[in-house]
Amino acid sequence: MAKKLSITPLHDRVIVKPAAAEEKTAGGIIIPDTAKEKPQRGTVLAAGPGKKDEPVTVKAGDTVLYGKYAGTEISIEGIDYLIMRESDILAIV
Repeated sequence: MAKKLSITPLHDRVIVKPAAAEEKTAGGIIIPDTAKEKPQRGTVLAAGPGKKDEPVTVKAGDTVLYGKYAGTEISIEGIDYLIMRESDILAIV
């Protein structure tokens, strides 16, 4: 989080930087790029203010778990991020 993002999420949206995909299995087998699963963990970089009656509960710096197909992939200055609703986040780790 060395650099501030040039965009700000609105309402209950959250910008997440996905964690790197696993390179090896627990047994030490190397996973090829075609077989890697989408990561379901990431770090919150920015969060909107929330809805009128529901403030956002996550904050920048939180590590979160989210659904496999949650969010929309965006690219800012060549770096991939996800923008999703707070309701797509399953847990704070």
